[in-house]
Amino acid sequence: MIDAQYRGEEKYSKLSIAYEGKEEGKLVCSTVEKIIAQHTIQPETYTCNISSGKDVLVVEYHADLDREAGEIFEEILKALNITHCD
Repeated sequence: MIDAQYRGEEKYSKLSIAYEGKEEGKLVCSTVEKIIAQHTIQPETYTCNISSGKDVLVVEYHADLDREAGEIFEEILKALNITHCD
């Protein structure tokens, strides 16, 4: 099951997407890459492991003056069929 968590401040936004297994990983990574490529503002991304055996893809926008990240995150969540984000 794919889970998502959002954190944000004035000019900073972060979306963390937790997934399990290679199939979910491929889906998450390819979907995020595809959506990010459609926008001019580019984030920092990285992947890490969490203790429950899941991996997490983190998408961070710094200095997001026009608050574009929110719309991009909404696209990502919709594309991955995530209906709840903590």
